[in-house]
Amino acid sequence: MKTAQLDHYAKRGQLVVREAPVPEPAANEVLIKVRAAAVNPLELLIASGSIRLIQDYRLPQTLGNECSGIVERVGSHVRAFQPGDAVYTRLPLERIGAFAEYVAVAETAVAKMPAGYAFDVAAAIPLTGLTAWQGLVEVLEAHAGQTLLIPGGSGSFGQMAVPIARTLGLRVLVTGNERAREQFLAMGVERYIDYRRENYWEVLSGVDLVIDTLGTGEFEHELSVLKPGGRLLSLRATPNGEFARRSGFPWYKRALFTLAGMKYDRAARRQGKEYRFLFVHSDGEQLRRITEIVEQNHITPTIDPHRFSLDQINDALRLVAEGPINGKVIIRM
Repeated sequence: MKTAQLDHYAKRGQLVVREAPVPEPAANEVLIKVRAAAVNPLELLIASGSIRLIQDYRLPQTLGNECSGIVERVGSHVRAFQPGDAVYTRLPLERIGAFAEYVAVAETAVAKMPAGYAFDVAAAIPLTGLTAWQGLVEVLEAHAGQTLLIPGGSGSFGQMAVPIARTLGLRVLVTGNERAREQFLAMGVERYIDYRRENYWEVLSGVDLVIDTLGTGEFEHELSVLKPGGRLLSLRATPNGEFARRSGFPWYKRALFTLAGMKYDRAARRQGKEYRFLFVHSDGEQLRRITEIVEQNHITPTIDPHRFSLDQINDALRLVAEGPINGKVIIRM
């Protein structure tokens, strides 16, 4: 089978397309014939070595974190899936490899695709959907009636996060571009702020929860709109000690991440607030819950119109790195 592998960590890591044996599924695994795989900024971070403290790979390593496809074979202990099932997955971080014609995945990381969805559309759901779910449920511990602000939430993350948040009973506020206003208001957003016309930190206050999609440049503004006791979750800033403890890292990594995130922890504590960080993990049961929300709300992620094959993986990575893109970039097998 064809695979796209990383041989060396580098700032502009290039993948090599080569032949590799089709993996044999273990007793608790399913073998998926990959039909589509999404290309994310996460692949760029992995290739550059930026997340080696979180997960360091033995190279060469096949990249790719999420995909959709058809179950080809199942291990002897697998009961929830059978050959022919259309499935999708966010692969376990330590066992990634979606940029390949076949991938063996633990049954517990897989879910059946939303009914009626094309493979390329389904491949764009797992990573974003699980990020939104885990951010809200596991990290922020959100509950009905709370107010959630997503600065820069008019993109692919917001498309998934808003309906999940609404399902959990949250009041949702979003900042973004004007062209997405009507789409997000139709999804149940309580207030949509065009960032070109208003500064959200000048018109909002007393927010319970913030999910940061923009990075450290917005940290002070995001923190300022939170009420005392509020929580700020960043998807783009720096891991901290709380993240390391929650992830079960050894003591030396906990110490390193505590130092790395100290600036943000201290700034939040001075205002009686909390700073959190998330690195999404695989979870088939959560993905099944997300599938229900996707089907009920007819969520259709935007797919970038550029078409790539596995042989064009480095072109796809370059597009994700440099843009402009309009939706998820997909490799079609």
